[in-house]
Amino acid sequence: MEWREEKNKRLIEAVLAIDSAKEAKCFLRDLMTEKEIKEFANRLKAAEMLLEKDPYSAIEKETGLSSATVARVSKWLNGKEKGYKTIIARLHHHKPARSKRGLV
Repeated sequence: MEWREEKNKRLIEAVLAIDSAKEAKCFLRDLMTEKEIKEFANRLKAAEMLLEKDPYSAIEKETGLSSATVARVSKWLNGKEKGYKTIIARLHHHKPARSKRGLV
C-alpha cells in the first residue's frame, strides 16, 4: 500500500476530520455501499473474536465471513501494523464514553 500517494493521504485526512458518530455514519455511508460497511463491520467483529480466542467456526457463524477472510483478518491482527489491536484496545478502553457520544 502506498500511503504517500496524495489520494491516500487525503482519505486519511478525511477520516481524521470526522467529529462525531453522526458524521462518521454519514461519511461511511457516502463512501461505501451497505455491503462494504457490513463486510468491514464483520471484519472488526472477527478481529475482536480472534482476540478473545474464539474458534474460527464460531467467528464464521457469527459474522458470515469465509474461513479465508477470517484467516486474513488473523494475519493482519497479528501483523506488524497493529491497526486492529490499537483500535480495539481504544474501543474497549473508552466503552463508557461511547454511550455519551451517541454511539450505542
